[in-house]
Amino acid sequence: MQNPKRPTVLCVDDEVRSLETLERTLDEEFDVLTASGAEDALKILEENRVEAILCDQRMPGVTGVEFLTEVRRRWPEPARLILSGYTDSEDIIRGLNDAGIYQYITKPWHPDNLLMVVRNACKLCQLQNENELLTMEMRLTSEQVERNINHKKALLKSGFKMDEIRRSANSPLNQLCEQAARFSPFDVSVLITGPSGTGKELFARALHYNSLRADKPFVVENCGAMPDELLASELFGHKKGSFTGAISDHMGMFEQADGGTIFLDEIGEITPAFQVKLLRVLQEREVRPLGDFQRRKVDVRVIASTNRDLEEEVRAGRFRQDLYFRLAEVTLTLPELAQRKVDIPMLAQGFLDKAMAEFDKPVKGFTGEALACMQSYCWPGNVRELQNEVRRMLVLSDGDYLGADLLSPRVLRAAPQEEGGELELLAGLDGSLKDRIETLEKRILRETLIRNRWNKSQASRELGLSRVGLRAKLERYQLERTTVAQSPEKHQ
Repeated sequence: MQNPKRPTVLCVDDEVRSLETLERTLDEEFDVLTASGAEDALKILEENRVEAILCDQRMPGVTGVEFLTEVRRRWPEPARLILSGYTDSEDIIRGLNDAGIYQYITKPWHPDNLLMVVRNACKLCQLQNENELLTMEMRLTSEQVERNINHKKALLKSGFKMDEIRRSANSPLNQLCEQAARFSPFDVSVLITGPSGTGKELFARALHYNSLRADKPFVVENCGAMPDELLASELFGHKKGSFTGAISDHMGMFEQADGGTIFLDEIGEITPAFQVKLLRVLQEREVRPLGDFQRRKVDVRVIASTNRDLEEEVRAGRFRQDLYFRLAEVTLTLPELAQRKVDIPMLAQGFLDKAMAEFDKPVKGFTGEALACMQSYCWPGNVRELQNEVRRMLVLSDGDYLGADLLSPRVLRAAPQEEGGELELLAGLDGSLKDRIETLEKRILRETLIRNRWNKSQASRELGLSRVGLRAKLERYQLERTTVAQSPEKHQ
């Protein structure tokens, strides 16, 4: 670790022994420069930045006060100190008034006292410099600050336009995006449903940044697996001392989002008791922090999401019907990634672009074989699983293109169903026993070749086949390596 820069002190005295004594006393803590007179000292100041100047008063030609007066005019930042064996009151007054002397030190001085004075003088100089820097930063006008904020808001808003949601020209999301774009300007509550990892928060942000509340806050709270008291504190706030650990007042998410949008993720996980509290807030449009007797008005748009079927939860009595209708003025249901496989190439390229920027590791794209494997897989983890897979491929890559050999085994095998094991795998096959066995054999051959980067010698050894036997099966099943690389363009 590099040591911090030491303060620099300039000592000015026409007596050589006095200079040597000062230097020996100060050099353990400071960088010391010396000058035998005012003329030499001025040259040093022209070439060096110093924090403090320690000057003898009685010098031939120019006195210490006269020299430091000139220094104050040209270099006002350093702290100025006078050393003198005389206690002339006129010198002291002139030094204070004309030269702005920080301290007048009488001879003989004690080393410890001198060190303490110089240390404080250097600290004062550093604090003054920091104060000047802060003052300069605060000179930004409110108009400039406002322009900067508005520019950042515009960039953020442009990144969440409905057209920016990656999808193909014939994507199942197109109709959803068009529908969302129509009602996003209106102040209605929206319930977004769909399996985990389908992009519910992305749609919530798009709804906010395409609404009339786009310039106001967007806050997110995950309601899943959180005790009622903690969730109430997070959403509604609390007063100091309202419960153990409440060491200060806390503003809740509803107040933080005042004028903007609050996104309540996993709303289906809240308890029946908390559903009552939330319903009252939505009805009255006011919150009461824990431990407070005063209610506070809030103006927020509520967007909620869940991976549960809330209508079924209402029928089962686990979710209040009146709260459901408060939250679901409009409902958006996002499809699983398996239902929009046509979007996988564009999504994968988008995730790859972000990962390349994050890891500073550029590649040219995916091979066609890799994309074909991705589109054959069912993606139970949806878009989030695809994102993780692309990041993993990039980390493991050592070439210009990301090939299928970099895919996880579960993606590479591309089985129609993952959870059902062997029976469901066989159930997905049609035809006679011979046809089904051949389909399985083709799938095993393909997966083995891809994993071995189409090295036929390694694949044949793994499968217990001769190279001739492997070649015959490849010809029979018309298995060929796909070498075309693809980099899908962004949807317009």
